[in-house]
Amino acid sequence: MYTFSSKLTFHIPYADSLKDKRRVSRSLLDKARIKFNASIAEVDTQDSHRVLTIGIAVVSGEASHGQDYLDGIIRFMEGNTDAILISVEV
Repeated sequence: MYTFSSKLTFHIPYADSLKDKRRVSRSLLDKARIKFNASIAEVDTQDSHRVLTIGIAVVSGEASHGQDYLDGIIRFMEGNTDAILISVEV
């Protein structure tokens, strides 16, 4: 069994409140949860309205499959939001 995790940090330049951030966060997390069978959650920077930090965890029986799956989630999240992906930690 192999476990993969990643922390993504997005910048939301147009967010003027936590409500704006929550709209971006909820939309992105809901889309990703529907498409992928992985654990995805906001893990840090909850008090900052322009920074969104998301954690992803994937468990797989094969190392290559797990890494490909995690990479697919990251690409999907980057392409399905107006926020700017500024950091990826794997």
